[in-house]
Amino acid sequence: MTPTIVIIAAFVGVSALVVGVAVMLRGRSEVSLESRLDLLTGCSTALLAKDALEKSSLLASPLDAGEGLLERMINRIGNLRLLFEQADLSLNPAKFLLLSAALGVGGAIASGAAGLHPGLAPVVGIACAALPLFYVIAKRRRRLKKFASQLPDALELIARALRAGHSLAAGFDLASKEMVEPISREFGRIFEEQNLGIPLDQALRSATERVPNLDLKFFATAIILQRQTGGDLAEILDKIGKLIRERFQIWGAVQALTGEGRLSGVVLLALPPVLFVTVYRMNPDYVMVLFTDPLGKKMLIAGVLSQIFGALVIRKIVNIKV
Repeated sequence: MTPTIVIIAAFVGVSALVVGVAVMLRGRSEVSLESRLDLLTGCSTALLAKDALEKSSLLASPLDAGEGLLERMINRIGNLRLLFEQADLSLNPAKFLLLSAALGVGGAIASGAAGLHPGLAPVVGIACAALPLFYVIAKRRRRLKKFASQLPDALELIARALRAGHSLAAGFDLASKEMVEPISREFGRIFEEQNLGIPLDQALRSATERVPNLDLKFFATAIILQRQTGGDLAEILDKIGKLIRERFQIWGAVQALTGEGRLSGVVLLALPPVLFVTVYRMNPDYVMVLFTDPLGKKMLIAGVLSQIFGALVIRKIVNIKV
């Protein structure tokens, strides 16, 4: 198989993937648009509205309702707009998929121009096509981590505002003005949605969907319960903030204790690829047996599967939930 055929096949495959995902996202966006129009024009029936309210109720879902790894991957691929919003990126799925396709095709062509084996062209193309997704996920993780670190200060600020005689909405407004990104934007959005007539329950539900943080769910649930049953909300917020800070301390201790295991996992997982590249640069014919010989192909597949299995085992050992 010539490098030209491999490059053309990689281009066709990536293009088909882009078109398929774009069609899927377009269909979902049309359904969402129709639902919003029905809601605004009053065409939806009372039964549908009641069912939607029950499904969107924050109290109806468990606080620690987590998703599996496969479910998270499917949701991220199928809802790129939410992923971009969580990462605070002004992108749309069409541009993102076109960028991924361009990088994938460019990587495959660059590997052929660099004189690599034609069998490596699809691998390089897929790796380059996945770079934008990795960047978005990394940016999303950094933003959520910063939000989690800001949340205790924001809760204490709202609690002080309540003790000073301000309303809860004024507390959200104060947090949005005094805090910095990303928590200022999220709390400011809750304040603006409430001013526009959206119920507080729904505004908090939207915030927990935009920011999948367990502590934020505790905060939202506490506000909803307090509005229904009464109580000192300022004291509740102080206790939640103290609880979050204690969890951060425990999490830091766990990270310190599992640091050696995480570093060992990084070294063990990076060693085979680095060794493969090094041997390939020194003696390409020595490692090409893995791609040409039938037994070499089986050994290569077994090695890749072993790497994936080892990564999952190490992640399970060092990933301790607090």
